[in-house]
Amino acid sequence: MQTTKLSTKSILPLTCSRSGTCCFGKAVMLNPWELFSFSKEKKVSPREFRNLYTDFGGIRLTFNGKQDKKGQNACSQYIDNHGCSVHQGRPLACRLYPLGRQIQFEKAHYIFEGAQFPCLTDCAEVLELPKLSVGEYLKGQGADPFEKAQDEYLKVMQNIADIAFELLLDSGLSASGDTKTLALWREMGNELPEKLAERIGKDWIDSLMIPKITNVVENPIEFIQKHNDLLLIKAQESFGSLQTFDQVREACVLIMGVALHLSRGLGADTKGIAELWIETAKSHGAKE
Repeated sequence: MQTTKLSTKSILPLTCSRSGTCCFGKAVMLNPWELFSFSKEKKVSPREFRNLYTDFGGIRLTFNGKQDKKGQNACSQYIDNHGCSVHQGRPLACRLYPLGRQIQFEKAHYIFEGAQFPCLTDCAEVLELPKLSVGEYLKGQGADPFEKAQDEYLKVMQNIADIAFELLLDSGLSASGDTKTLALWREMGNELPEKLAERIGKDWIDSLMIPKITNVVENPIEFIQKHNDLLLIKAQESFGSLQTFDQVREACVLIMGVALHLSRGLGADTKGIAELWIETAKSHGAKE
């Protein structure tokens, strides 16, 4: 699909009419900080919010509300004639909409899909409202801490994947002539999210999406750094005494699955990331 690139100075009809049409028929992906933010606003535990209102272990917001005229279901947090019930805790995808965000060469770019501004399809009345620059819109949406959280979780994703690389390349598994591991990485990159969540299992899904951070953390970076430490400790405890190559391969596939599952929650190209990691491993001697 064609995309239109924007700068923070681009002027668009970004003043929202609050008609609620964007709360229907979307795929809103979540990272663990966003799930935590939602639960805090909902005044329930992250586990309860995850179990009640998300799919695939917490990486996607459930859309199971009333249908609109197009037959699209509303977000589970949408209340008819009111709007979002947890507006202050909404995730980055909702704060950006109708814009998207791409990371290229470690720099963020903003886009919208198609040649025509998306809001004009269902909310043409926005043309009568004041126009804003992209930068003004993002500031008004309070997007900055959520953008920082997204970027920090990309680092966590790579840290998790690095454990898989160590298991494959430093344990002797790759040198043994193993060809199964990379094939399984590719398989996971192509798997449906429900299948990958099942493969990872409840224990690791819980550690990934609802970390046991008991003290109150308001700063997303602090939260994510604590989460990263917990994941590294869990990996060390889980994989510190592997005895056979079969055990190493199983651990390597599991932890790479965790990284790929997180990538999907971040709205990344999971298949493309899996292929990149496979090529990286092959460049260091791994075989397929």
